[in-house]
Amino acid sequence: MLQELDLVVLTRDIADHQLQVGDVGTVVHCYADGAAFEVEFVTAAGSTVAVLTLTPGDIRAFQAREILH
Repeated sequence: MLQELDLVVLTRDIADHQLQVGDVGTVVHCYADGAAFEVEFVTAAGSTVAVLTLTPGDIRAFQAREILH
């Protein structure tokens, strides 16, 4: 189960925000029963690109051995 401050990986493109499959974000809020999550995506410099409400199908947990791209 995802928790606040977990890193997650986007599983679909979100063209409105120029986000692509594989982009990494941080869970900043979990809604009841894991039905949805607020996820923040930032640049390498720390500027926020978007904060979006996403469903479990839109994201997956980041794995410790993954390489950021």
